[in-house]
Amino acid sequence: MRERPLIPPAQERWDDWMETPLTVMALVYLAAYAVRVLGHDLAGPLRDLCLALTYAAWTLFIVDYVVRVRLSGLGLFRFMRHHFLDTVVVVLPLLRPLRVVSVYDRVQRRRDKPRLTLYARVMAYAGMTAGLLGFAGALTVYHFEYDAPGATILTFGDSVWWACATLATVGYGDVTPVTPMGRLTAVGMMGVGLALLGAVTGSFSSWLIQAFTREDEQGPPGNTPGAT
Repeated sequence: MRERPLIPPAQERWDDWMETPLTVMALVYLAAYAVRVLGHDLAGPLRDLCLALTYAAWTLFIVDYVVRVRLSGLGLFRFMRHHFLDTVVVVLPLLRPLRVVSVYDRVQRRRDKPRLTLYARVMAYAGMTAGLLGFAGALTVYHFEYDAPGATILTFGDSVWWACATLATVGYGDVTPVTPMGRLTAVGMMGVGLALLGAVTGSFSSWLIQAFTREDEQGPPGNTPGAT
């Protein structure tokens, strides 16, 4: 099995420095998209502002991606192969929270001892990801569905309800997308829902197993090696 190349220290420092700005810009991107979708007849300065914020977010993500490629020393195609998720985020910045996968990978590499803060971070990121992607998915589906022929998702409230049921992999079926883009979004959200559920339950279970394993190795109090 081929291992992922080690991340150079310069790239790690850059990633840490850019974590907050990129997260903020992802939220700005999502907010600008929400205003454009919910304001159907949006025009004038407000529409121009939303477009400017959208392009600014994209520009920052592209600059970050180019710098990371240079710092990695891998070259563009090798970097894309080993950092596929980062490439997806450049195309669609609102998927930035999916970097929870990278955090989960860091947890799995530290199996020597249970680190509650890292596992808690994974679960917190997964919850935030579910919320943000659910909102983004609801916006996307509403954008393509509300005036489509035969649509059952007619309001943003309908779209939010559908997004919650889809992310939870429940699928009540009372409202469903009818457009190709709406259904494609649904497929993506189903996969994300399963992945996030697996990340949270797997992370918590792994931490519990490690914690109990360490307790078993240490033995009960007063039964340490050399005790009389």
